[in-house]
Amino acid sequence: MNKTKIGILLGAVCMILTFATCIQLKTIAEANKTASGSFSENRLRDEVLRWKENYDIVYAKVQEEEKKLEKIRKKVTENDESATTTREELKTANRLLGFTDLTGKGIEITLEDNKLQSVDGLTTGNIMDYVVHDDDLIQLINDIKNAGVDAIAINNQRIVSTTGIVCDGNVVRINGEKVSQPFVIKAIGSPEGIMGALTTLGASLDTLQRLGIVKEVKKSNSVNIPKYEGVIVIEHIRTLS
Repeated sequence: MNKTKIGILLGAVCMILTFATCIQLKTIAEANKTASGSFSENRLRDEVLRWKENYDIVYAKVQEEEKKLEKIRKKVTENDESATTTREELKTANRLLGFTDLTGKGIEITLEDNKLQSVDGLTTGNIMDYVVHDDDLIQLINDIKNAGVDAIAINNQRIVSTTGIVCDGNVVRINGEKVSQPFVIKAIGSPEGIMGALTTLGASLDTLQRLGIVKEVKKSNSVNIPKYEGVIVIEHIRTLS
């Protein structure tokens, strides 16, 4: 074989090898590209799964906290209802004890010494019969209480369970405060019921009227009685065990 043929043959072989090498390199590149893409997809998939797992954990915690919050709301609502009941009970207790200003239907009675010491020209011969005493006020208060009134006051001194009414010279002490004439007794309750109690047999109003001490008795649709300003001290009550 001459040199020319050998050269041609070698050239052809080199071309074939070069072409084969190019095809192999291209195939490897495509394979690497595919492998790289698959790796990126797998990594992205793992990232998504990890975020979903985190989301599930956070969502579960949110659900748990919402349940706790609902329990708190329910408890607060129950406490509000209980507090409302307690407030109403406290208001009622304050009214009964005299710690609340009150307004309502009732009567007003005004008492004052009869300086003329006679009524329609009649005299008893005892000057003290025409003077308002603490006993007169106490008896009237007791008669009024028989009508089941809601509140009583004398010259804006609220009558409560511990109220004392005692003479102190020319004045009367009520709740420890000096009160002078005229004495205005106010009571909230049924006007007809109060007047019925005051006009029963043995009630003191008739006697005081005959002595000229009662200056005025009137019914009213708007009797205002202030609250008790002092402190009720209970010393002798004890609970039963």
